[in-house]
Amino acid sequence: MTLADARGIVLDLDGCVWNGAEATPGARELIAALRRAGRGVAFLSNNSRATGRDIHARLEALGIEADPNRVLTPLEIVGEFIRERHGVSRVLVIGADEMATAIRAAGHELVPIDRYRDATVVAVGNDFDLSYARLTAAARAVAAGAALVTPNVDARLPIEGGDFLPGSGAIVEAVAIAGGRRPEIVGKPEPPLFRIALARLGLRAAEVVMVGDSVDSDIRGARRVGMRTVLYSPDGGPASAEADLTVRSFAELGAALGV
Repeated sequence: MTLADARGIVLDLDGCVWNGAEATPGARELIAALRRAGRGVAFLSNNSRATGRDIHARLEALGIEADPNRVLTPLEIVGEFIRERHGVSRVLVIGADEMATAIRAAGHELVPIDRYRDATVVAVGNDFDLSYARLTAAARAVAAGAALVTPNVDARLPIEGGDFLPGSGAIVEAVAIAGGRRPEIVGKPEPPLFRIALARLGLRAAEVVMVGDSVDSDIRGARRVGMRTVLYSPDGGPASAEADLTVRSFAELGAALGV
């Protein structure tokens, strides 16, 4: 199968469809062309601070039409992931209110940092209110035996102007090193989000192309479930031997997809 024969396309968001508050040049037009051509389109984000509904609203604000059922983040499944791995748990959350809400909605009890000894799971995401006290509580809970769960281990969060913020991977690595336990990953590059996207597209992995800017999370994760892959690398970086194709623009991507 060539890329032009793909029946579905899954797109990463941060650093790919958008950078910061701006849509990537050509992304809006390509996504509209794919939908007109009857190609299935889904979106995956490793964002630990937003639900699929939040991301869908952001896509709409940028003029990008999307099926809300095909916009996925780790917050859709983090509570279920914890329950399947560890049962109904007492969870210390180091991250955004949105992640805490998702975990509580799945039936888990949230533990404040002054009760970190009660935690059976520590969930770490991107935390804009991170403090040394919060970091210490998380590390101590993990050292005492709590499982360590994270939406993603992305070291950087791309923002406009080619700059970045430290990602949740930077925070969880500090907890993992101090606590002495490696994290369990909910989002990319692990299979669950990719498999949910395929199910919601109603397509087999071999019929779908994953497009993303990260070899570690997008390319390797998609290949693990059998998808074809395209690395979006607009800044002149080297092509990836692990991806089926490397493109520098959405115009180049559109030509490869035959739209």
